[in-house]
Amino acid sequence: PTDWLTTATGAGWIGAMIADLHAHYPMHLDPGIRGNLLALLRTRAGRLRLRDHLRALGVNLASQFANYPGLFAGERVRIEWMAEGGVGVACSVLYSFFDEVDSDPPARGEYTAELLRQADLVEERVRGTAAVVARTPAELDAAAGRVALVHCVEGGFHLLGGDDPADVGRAVDALADRGVAYITLAHLLYRGVATGANAFPFLDDDQFARRCKQPPVGLTARGRAAVEAMVRRRVMVDVAHMSERALADTFALLDELDPQRRVPVLASHGGYRFGTQAYQLAPETIARIAERDGVVGLIFAQHQIWDGLEKARFPRLARHFEGFDGTFAKLCAHIDAIHDVTGDHRHIGIGSDFDGFIKPTLKGLRDMRDMRRLETRLREKYGDEAAAAMCAENALRPLRTYWAGAAAGAQRRE
Repeated sequence: PTDWLTTATGAGWIGAMIADLHAHYPMHLDPGIRGNLLALLRTRAGRLRLRDHLRALGVNLASQFANYPGLFAGERVRIEWMAEGGVGVACSVLYSFFDEVDSDPPARGEYTAELLRQADLVEERVRGTAAVVARTPAELDAAAGRVALVHCVEGGFHLLGGDDPADVGRAVDALADRGVAYITLAHLLYRGVATGANAFPFLDDDQFARRCKQPPVGLTARGRAAVEAMVRRRVMVDVAHMSERALADTFALLDELDPQRRVPVLASHGGYRFGTQAYQLAPETIARIAERDGVVGLIFAQHQIWDGLEKARFPRLARHFEGFDGTFAKLCAHIDAIHDVTGDHRHIGIGSDFDGFIKPTLKGLRDMRDMRRLETRLREKYGDEAAAAMCAENALRPLRTYWAGAAAGAQRRE
């Protein structure tokens, strides 16, 4: 494992490696999402549904304006750009937008099957490249010197399907057997698992509460079943996107299941709450994550990172003209605030959320190639040891010491 911190994935470069806790590599892989006409003649279930075709075209069009750096510029997360930027490990987000907005009750395993299809596609696409998919801690160790993608899931709604609450546990088993490292239980819309915080940049929190109705709950029965199954299978719980009530319920349940607090918790993409956004993490939540030796991955979205740190009279204009120095100062403000809560740099990481519809990203952090400049500046400001921890070691720690990986599924079946 120490090789990861001394040998970069880029040819001939020696320095610290970056581990990104949240990157949407699969987002652009589906040919249907890219608008490929032949792929649009098929759907997940093999049925011809005009709705699916229109949705695929809609996501492709939306990506050009609201996701990628520029019109037809293409994705930010590419294997060759990760290698160039010194990114050695990326938690690769499996996510189905179509299923999150689906109004029909899913059949048993339907949503999970879509994620497994995405995992197949990721593994197929990296074959023969500078990357590998690591499905166990041992495979992660063996990937030193290459880009290692680790499957993760965003949105607990993917676990839904069937009338039996035990179906949630079966969905977790299927994903754990595939090597999924963590599941983000809440996401953009409430789907009966956990209530969430507003992550839409075009809505303030009050508008979100009015337009995206949620019941006065935190974790539902299915949400509790998901956490119980994840603890059983050593899949990490990601509390990003959760409402305050869902956060409280999740930590209370984890304390019941694991009073010794050996189960780590992630907030894979977010930051310190300087302003009013409920999406960002309050000091109390950061303290609870640290108590479980977890990690907060800093997101690269202007909307979240700037909140509460805007001092200009016209903040949108200031964001437009800000350079990388301003970006770095904002990130350092989050780093220092989290450090003040936890007392060290052990619980800070990177969770870029690149290609996760976070446009505009922070200035100077356009795509994976820019990770190298961030790592360099962190070393200059905080020193080699702290920078190495924030860039890689903190993110790798729960993957090495807690995550069971796909091997546990094989042993369970035996």
